[in-house]
Amino acid sequence: MPEDKNLSEINIEDQKIIENKELNIWEALLPVFALVGMLFYNVFFVYGDDALSGSNQFLLIMGAAVAALVGFKNKVSYKQMIDEVSENLKSTSGAILILLMVGALAGTWLISGIIPSMIYYGLQILNPTIFLAASVVICAIISVATGSSWTTSATVGIALVGIGNTLGISAGMTAGAVLSGAYFGDKMSPLSDTTNLAPTMAGGDLFTHIKYMSLTTVPTILITLLVFIIIGFSIETTGTPDISDKLAAIDGAFNISPWLFIVPVTVIVLIIKKTEPLIALLAGTLLAGIVAVIAQPHIVMNVAGAESLTFNSAYKGVMNAITVDTAVETTSKELNDLFSAGGMNGMLGTIWLIICAMVFGGVMDAIGALARISKALLSLASSVFGLFASTVASCLALNITASDQYLAIVVPGKMFKKAYEDKGLAPENLSRTLEDSGTVTSVLIPWNTCGAYQSGVLGVSVSEYFFFAIFNWLSPIMTLIFAAFNIKIKQLVKK
Repeated sequence: MPEDKNLSEINIEDQKIIENKELNIWEALLPVFALVGMLFYNVFFVYGDDALSGSNQFLLIMGAAVAALVGFKNKVSYKQMIDEVSENLKSTSGAILILLMVGALAGTWLISGIIPSMIYYGLQILNPTIFLAASVVICAIISVATGSSWTTSATVGIALVGIGNTLGISAGMTAGAVLSGAYFGDKMSPLSDTTNLAPTMAGGDLFTHIKYMSLTTVPTILITLLVFIIIGFSIETTGTPDISDKLAAIDGAFNISPWLFIVPVTVIVLIIKKTEPLIALLAGTLLAGIVAVIAQPHIVMNVAGAESLTFNSAYKGVMNAITVDTAVETTSKELNDLFSAGGMNGMLGTIWLIICAMVFGGVMDAIGALARISKALLSLASSVFGLFASTVASCLALNITASDQYLAIVVPGKMFKKAYEDKGLAPENLSRTLEDSGTVTSVLIPWNTCGAYQSGVLGVSVSEYFFFAIFNWLSPIMTLIFAAFNIKIKQLVKK
């Protein structure tokens, strides 16, 4: 229990909310305003795309320091703050282990040829008449397989924009289709850092989040595909897309086979059978490692830096793919960036972000700021729809002001978590809304790291592709429609 008589605890589904009678709403909001201001300056004026290399994480600690000063002013002890930070960090241990295992999975799925095979077969569904819709599907497949919208657009996305130009299709249309598919995967792939980050902030678990998110995401992507099919049949195209060099590059570097899909199918079956996520991911990692040695021995040797395949070199090659940066070179420079993975090491930046966010959230918890803000939010959003709308607005505001999609998930996620609990709403409602409005809209803002990156990589300005990035601007509208009509709004289960 809190030591100070001005503090009290409210238990909601075993989640502790600390109230501080001396804290007013402006004091509670001061750390948030300070954090947003620091992040905006850091991203917009100094670091740009490189802000997540560590400076943003440190600013979350600085935000926690501002919150601590407010706490000291309101008679909250240092010990109480540290205890609450410890509780917050403890609650993320499972998510951190899953993130590490996701990194391991990505590495072995690369060297085993699983991800390259997905890309190889995905590229072959191109057709001039339905090029735009096909571009959505291709980018969705690749992004789901890799968990990265940035990598998808920087490789296959560039190629698709070039192909679209040869067909007489505007770059804005193609870029919109590319980003619609890429961000579908960014939302739905268990390999995506944002897909892992959202349930961590909301207090849910990864696969429940993905399943619940599909309720709004699937209708959105289907509408997107329908619109692009209509557009495709309404415009005239000329020429034939040539992807033979890409297919030859993939085929030359990997032994491509549909049999490799046994591994992802096995993982999907395990997930459907409600196997614990860590067990399913570990199984997928180990199976892919075995497959890599059998199907891609030349790649395993290369990753290990060995001239022959022995037990030791096979072990080292698979272990390197699991733990550190791995890259497989092809004859196509455009594809080389795609065929790289960071292993467990590649997930450390996201884990670092989560830890620093938990420090900020823990101090905000301890001083009673979250309870005060939650009450203010609930008074402004008297209905469930109002709460969803407030969440969407906050994510959009963070994407505009802090200029980063991760922070548009982290800050509203931590701040709104208690408000959703107060309304008796399951955490997947919040995590879904964070992704529907935080992850996908980042690319629609020119000065956001995602908007700046994607427009620069694709060579298309945000204003050109904004309207055609249908999936991205339709997603927050879809989540508000579900909330307005009370469709699939899951309640907390009483224990």
